[in-house]
Amino acid sequence: EHESDDDAYEVLDLTEYARRHHWWNRVFGRNSGPIVEKYSVATQIVMGGVTGWCAGFLFQKVGKLAATAVGGGFLLLQIASHSGYVQVDWKRVEKDVNKAKKQLKKRANKAAPEINTLIEESTEFIKQNIVVSSGFVGGFLLGLAS
Repeated sequence: EHESDDDAYEVLDLTEYARRHHWWNRVFGRNSGPIVEKYSVATQIVMGGVTGWCAGFLFQKVGKLAATAVGGGFLLLQIASHSGYVQVDWKRVEKDVNKAKKQLKKRANKAAPEINTLIEESTEFIKQNIVVSSGFVGGFLLGLAS
């Protein structure tokens, strides 16, 4: 039985990679561990806050743009449909949406272990860098509000 292209991938062990490539140490230093070990608390809060604010501000602007584009598209489609310019085959739309939902469920079930691993790694990163993470969250919320 042949594996599909989606299932075939190579796992890269970064610790082994770093041992074999000395440039890694030159770029990231011998101690490329948690950011807590490198900067003061105030610097970490400022770094997290600034990056969080930028991310929140961009998220807000892109979100508004996306919502406007999608809503405007639906509005134009409804106006065109109501005016008789466009005929929508709603049975076909429903069939395609159901087919897409089945495919998404199938792929979501396949991706569950990878998602759990990503969540665990993210949680570990947040625990190791709690000051920067809290600064980022605060900055992100301020960015959303501005």
